Amino acid sequence: MPRATVPRVTGEDTSTARPDGRVERGNRTRRLVLDRTVEIASVEGLEALSVGRLASDLGLSKSGVFALFGSKEEMQLATVREAGRVFAERVIRPVSAEPAGVLRVWRLCEAWLEYSRGRVFPGGCFFYEVIAEFDARSGPVHDAVVRAQRDWSAYVERTVAEAREVGELRADVDAPQLSFELIALMEAANGVAVLRGEETAYRRARVGIAARLRTVAADPLRVPQVS
Repeated sequence: MPRATVPRVTGEDTSTARPDGRVERGNRTRRLVLDRTVEIASVEGLEALSVGRLASDLGLSKSGVFALFGSKEEMQLATVREAGRVFAERVIRPVSAEPAGVLRVWRLCEAWLEYSRGRVFPGGCFFYEVIAEFDARSGPVHDAVVRAQRDWSAYVERTVAEAREVGELRADVDAPQLSFELIALMEAANGVAVLRGEETAYRRARVGIAARLRTVAADPLRVPQVS
């Protein structure tokens, strides 16, 4: 819960005061830089980020870019957070109002596949790239990537569990196991499609996901037919 804000007493009427232009310019610059960092990292990894490269790409000063973050590690962490924000907007939010059930599970998987297929990030799934880069490392960036992956896995698992609770999946469904299988199909599609530059893998993933959901659905006809 956010803490209440206590207004400062300055002797001037703050109700009509204009926002600090420097703060707004700084925010715009930070958004511009983060747009670029997530693009680079999704293709080349977080280690490819550098103040010099970003300054050159965006026509900014090195000192200005450095001042936004203070260190390369903080730049990497900010990039992971920004990628998580974009991911939530493109994958989680579109299905958040859907009622619990097998169709919500299906549409969540569809949203993820479209996020990858539509190249929201140029390299496909941002987290697929950086997990491979940081999986055997340690430190704050590794921990941030682990949290993002765990949050996503937990969300899929919760969506599956809710579908089971409302009776649209069989009562004996193992939610963690089913979630693992669905995520594996999605990630395999992303990896193959990015590597080969073709979209056939997304169709195969959709066929596999639909088939798997039909095997555990209380009413298999609730799951769309995919060919």
